[in-house]
Amino acid sequence: MKKRITIRDIIVLQAVVMVFSITSVVAKFASAQDFLSPGFILFYGLEILVLGIYAILWQQVIKRFDISIAYANKAMVLLWGLLWSVLIFSEKVTAKKLLGVLIVIAGVVILNLPEKETDGKEER
Repeated sequence: MKKRITIRDIIVLQAVVMVFSITSVVAKFASAQDFLSPGFILFYGLEILVLGIYAILWQQVIKRFDISIAYANKAMVLLWGLLWSVLIFSEKVTAKKLLGVLIVIAGVVILNLPEKETDGKEER
């Protein structure tokens, strides 16, 4: 029998997805640098470091979740990316971007809802 997934588990999963989304931020900073300049190498190295940390954390996450649930939650990187684009790069949020993120969030929430068995017991 699988362990029941708690809100804490979902928060941990989202924290790991957030770490993954930071790679996009670092990559954007690297793209603003001249190729093979010290700044480029610094940001590129930082991106590899963040990806390494993410890989270790992801291995821990997939121990707790069905792989289909974990990968579906990875789509939340769109929300984190939108948040970083506004907070760090002062980009504008358009209605299309917001609608897309809301659709993804709705899908992830629906996927994370517990399933009902025919005998009335909840199952994940």
